[in-house]
Amino acid sequence: MAPPQTPASAGDLTPELLNTPEWTDQLVAAAGIPMYDIPFLTVGGGIGSFVTVDYLRIYGVPTSQMRVVSNIDRPWQTYEFLTRCSQIPRGERIRSDSSSRPDNLWGFPSYALEEAWKDKNPAYLWQIFSEPIINDYWTPRAGTVFENLEREAKRINYWDMLVKGQVRMVRKRIGGGYFTVVTPPEGAAPTKRIIFRSRFVHLAVGYPGLKFLPDLQEFRTKYGDYQHVVNAYEPHEQVYEFLKTRPGAVVIRGGGIVASRVLQRLFDDREKFNLQTQIIHIFRTFISGAHGPHIWSRRKGGNGWAYQGFNYPKSVWGGQLKAEMRKLEGEARAKKYKQMGGTNTPYRRHWQKQMREGRSGGYYHAVQGTVDRVERTPQGRLISYVRSKDGIAREIESDYIIDCTGLEADIAEHRIFDDLLKYSGAGRNPVGRLDVERHFEVKGTASGDGALYASGSATLGGYFPGVDTFLGLQIAAQEIADDLARRGFVRKMGPLRSTTQWFKWAFNSSV
Repeated sequence: MAPPQTPASAGDLTPELLNTPEWTDQLVAAAGIPMYDIPFLTVGGGIGSFVTVDYLRIYGVPTSQMRVVSNIDRPWQTYEFLTRCSQIPRGERIRSDSSSRPDNLWGFPSYALEEAWKDKNPAYLWQIFSEPIINDYWTPRAGTVFENLEREAKRINYWDMLVKGQVRMVRKRIGGGYFTVVTPPEGAAPTKRIIFRSRFVHLAVGYPGLKFLPDLQEFRTKYGDYQHVVNAYEPHEQVYEFLKTRPGAVVIRGGGIVASRVLQRLFDDREKFNLQTQIIHIFRTFISGAHGPHIWSRRKGGNGWAYQGFNYPKSVWGGQLKAEMRKLEGEARAKKYKQMGGTNTPYRRHWQKQMREGRSGGYYHAVQGTVDRVERTPQGRLISYVRSKDGIAREIESDYIIDCTGLEADIAEHRIFDDLLKYSGAGRNPVGRLDVERHFEVKGTASGDGALYASGSATLGGYFPGVDTFLGLQIAAQEIADDLARRGFVRKMGPLRSTTQWFKWAFNSSV
């Protein structure tokens, strides 16, 4: 008689677990899934997770009390990939304030001071003092940000807290706290899943994925062509390499910071390699001048673009707009977001000069219209069928189309959030993202003395607008750390500890 076989489902999620909103320890144990206790767990492993554990380490939480579950090796890995794809390599400057330092919760010294010292270039300081009237806003190089994040990660022993794996779901625990289900790398564990049992869980998983305009997604599906219709956030160096070999035409879709960076790359290559590239820029909404509901808050614009130095007005980070947003609920908050929102990009003098030369030289064409569909010619080129605001149809032929319209925004596209919405009491805020309290606890998900927090892009629409920025992630981390202090998990930061910890940061000493 053959020996009894271990069920194929041992160590995996059972139908009972999948269909039960709140789990007991016994239910998990019966599934044969290994369980590990850790008081605080953050999911994502990007800059949002990093900033949060950085604050908590500085507040005094030891590494033994925290874990970071992630499928990436470095907190800045995804962000660097996206910036590099969208034409911001390490030597170029990102769209971020000088004092918004995810590696330094004090914001001093600023990036401008650091780069002025390292480059021995005091002009950076003059730019800070004279922005934006005389000079453009000063922003740091991408490489400066990544190098400092690596320095701080080593200082707080970040990799001692990192657990590689993909989080499947987070469920409430009967008795308080949460179970976080993780799929570890193949061969890293004896079972398909492992579970962390935690009092506190933090979610910072970023955007669910790339977002394509419907007509472009339809083209890619119909023709199986992923080389000529591309998203600016995916590798697309083949576009620029092709244009170096012969004259060609490129269509750009979108009017935000990524579109401006892609456009500048095309201009730079045209000048550097003496190319004959034709650039057709299709704006769905064409901005012809200053616009906005109130004369004192009108956003500058022109030639299709809306201009703004940063993602949001600076007062959302610490001024009257931040105070106002913390009081708004429901439709009033959604209306305020609509007033502040909209696609925009910083005004850069060099880039403006390139566009003027492109218009006068006849190789940069900005048009307004809605694209009905994209087809491929027998010769392999692309035809965009564009309908203008007054109904006039035209056909625009090109070799490539670059979609610069952004990343996927629907939180239900991410399986962790989808599961939370279905089983854990989480809901949507007035703009459709994850509903959080002022201290970034996810509304409706409290479990005994435990708390589930979230920060980053998934929480846009809450009481604090600038969530998907460096400074926004820092503000969220501080709100979370202070709430954990109120719950007794960590001591509240005082002036003496803050000063001591700043000196440790300055001299690169361990926390």
